[in-house]
Order: sequence, then structure tokens, then C-alpha cells
Amino acid sequence: MDIATRVYNHRWKLDPIVRSLIDTDFYKLLMCQSVFTNHPDTRVTFSLINRATDVPLAKLIDEGELREQLDHIRTLRLSRGESTFLRGNTFYGKRQMFRPDFMEWFEGFQLPPYHLERVGDQYELTFEGSWPEAMLWEIPALAVLMELRSRAVLGRMKRFELQVLYARAMTRVWEKIEGLQGLDGLRIADFGTRRRHSFLWQDWCVQAMQEGLGARFIGTSNCLVAMRREVEAIGTNAHELPMVYAALAPDDAALAKAPYRVLADWQAEHDGNLRIILPDTYGTQGFLDRAPEWLAEWTGIRVDSGAPEDGAEAAIRWWQAHGQDPREKLVIFSDGLDVDRIRALHRAFAGRVKVSFGWGTLLTNDFRGLATGDGLAPFSLVCKAISADGRPTVKLSDNPNKAMGPKSEIARYKQVFGVGQQQAEAVQV
Repeated sequence: MDIATRVYNHRWKLDPIVRSLIDTDFYKLLMCQSVFTNHPDTRVTFSLINRATDVPLAKLIDEGELREQLDHIRTLRLSRGESTFLRGNTFYGKRQMFRPDFMEWFEGFQLPPYHLERVGDQYELTFEGSWPEAMLWEIPALAVLMELRSRAVLGRMKRFELQVLYARAMTRVWEKIEGLQGLDGLRIADFGTRRRHSFLWQDWCVQAMQEGLGARFIGTSNCLVAMRREVEAIGTNAHELPMVYAALAPDDAALAKAPYRVLADWQAEHDGNLRIILPDTYGTQGFLDRAPEWLAEWTGIRVDSGAPEDGAEAAIRWWQAHGQDPREKLVIFSDGLDVDRIRALHRAFAGRVKVSFGWGTLLTNDFRGLATGDGLAPFSLVCKAISADGRPTVKLSDNPNKAMGPKSEIARYKQVFGVGQQQAEAVQV
């Protein structure tokens, strides 16, 4: 695929950014099935949050184009081939990962309406509905906004400028892959859907990883790319689950138990490598200190905020204190990764635990310095659940710069979960 020529030739008409309901992260579908079973009637609101306030999305992206893309996504339905893939494929060694009742619902699914409003130089974009419905807007909405921002810059470039841009970007990705080839025992996956440069670019990056790393490349979070490239679909669960469960808690006692109720529901449905703990929603150390004994039996932990070394060391100490051998446990690093950090973390923990990496934005959207004014540099854009049944959600994180929610609720959650002084760090993409 000559990406540059395709970008140049498709300026004159609506070129859909998202063309499939399974152009989304695998963990969203796994979580959606869990929510479909346990909380189908909970009403949830998701909202766009641009952490990079210096990136004026409403000035860069035409509102009409944004509406066209969002409206197009609402026309999408699961195709027969996509349904067959989800119903019949083996994921994580398990046949029929997705139950017939969920698949029947998903095969008739349409994304609910959205609310879009310009507020100054930013867009207010929200999605409201039943939890299983509204949650599936998160990934396509982010993909649309990120790619429209890229297209705004690419549209000012001439044909050969585009050719050179993509040649340089391809060289950068390949040099990164070469920098990982010497790591013995490397296990790495593409986690770059949410803030990718474009679908075509993510697909190209996955193919480059397949060729450059072979068996060390273990798959992609993107279901559509996994289907097309015949690689594993990778993903487990995300902060959304404990955030909503916590918001639904009627009192402080129930709030303290909410993160573990999430995992009890998850354990009832999944085993093996899908039993991965994401402990940092309300502080990793406090989560581990209060965790029930049965969680120590789970397969591993994903480290997604704060200093990654600290999170991994905390997990190792916790496993040892519970009579578990850390060398048999999996630690997945997934926050702000690039080659140097991947290499350093691999050197520090390989042999002490089973190490794996989910490589995100700096795999699928590293165009830093490749366009005039650095207009293609990635930035931190998220879409989060902000309320559940009318109650605000809260995320504390191990990095206070990632905290979200009303200040009064943040203070309450910190007290309930015993979160003390935290080390603020720059939010990595």
C-alpha cells in the first residue's frame, strides 16, 4: 500500500476513518461482554478529554467533517465475516470467547447518538446510553479525532512532500524495530489503536513488526487488524470497569470493595492469561495491600501509570509475600513506551518475572519533527466514562496528573483508598 498516494488521492470525498465495528481494541469487546452480563441497564456518559490544552482541536478540525465521520460510524453493522471471526476464532486458547447471547446482541448493534458542541478552541463530545452501548464509542471516537487532526496537516502537503514524509516515518519505525531485535525473550504487542496516525498506518506498523520481530511480536489490540493480518488479538480489561463499579457503590464501605468486585466478576468469566490485574486506578500499593488472597493466584499485572519500575517491584514484593514465585508471573508494561524504555525495562526485569510490552502511541503515531511546525506530533487525548447512573466517576492513578473527577470526590476516594503523597510525572502518550 502506497499510503502517501492514497492520502493524496482521497482528499476530494468523504474517506471514512472507521469502516468496521471491530476496528476497536479487543479489551473493549471483552469488557463489553462482561458489562452486558453484569450491568446491562447502567446508564453511563463518556466524554472526550483533551489533556493537551495547547492543541486547539476545534481550530484544526472542521466540525462538519467531524460530524460526517461520526455519522458514518453510526451506520456500521457487524459483517458476516466479522461475526464469524468473533464467534469461531480461538482467543487466548479459548474457543467461543464471545457467548451466543452477546453475539446476537452485537450483530444487531448500532452505536447510540452523540452530542457535539464547540467550546472555545476545543470540542465537547459526549456519548450517553446504556453501558454496553455507550462504551463502544470510545475507541472509534478517538481514532476519528486523531486522524482528522493528522489529515488537517497532511492536506496542506504536496504529493512528493507526502512521499518523503512517509518514507521518513517508515524508516523511523523500522529503526525502532531494529533496536528491539537483540532482546532475547522479548514479547511485545501493538497497543496503538486509540491514538494512531491512521488505520492504514497502524496496519503498516503491524506488518513491519511481524516481519522485523517474528515470533517476538505477539499480536495487536486491534480486532480488525488481527483478523486481516492473522495475528493474535491482545487485551484484557481497563480502568473503565473499576471506575464505573466504584461510582455505583452506595457508601464508602462498598466503594472500598468495588475494585475487587470487578475482578470477582471477571474471574467468573475468564481464566489463564486473561486474568491480568490492572491495580493503579486508585493507587497500586493500596490496591495490593488490601487485595484478597485469591488475586495472588492470577496470572499477572499490567503496569500503566507512575514509574513502571516501582509498579513492577511492588508486584514482585506482593507475590513473594503471598508465597507466589514472581518468575512464573507476567508483568505487562503499557504506559508511554518507546524503544529506550522498553530496552531498559526488559533488562531490569527479564528473568525476575515474565515480561511483556504493550507498545502504543509511539509505535503507531510517532511523526515528531517530520512535518513543519511539528503539527503531527502525538498528544494525550482520551475518552473516559465520567458518570454512571448520574454519579461522577473518579480515577486517581499512580500519577496524580492522570487523576480525573470532581475535586470533592477525588478527596473522598483518596481517603477511602488510603492514597497519600504521590509523585507527579509528565503524562506520556
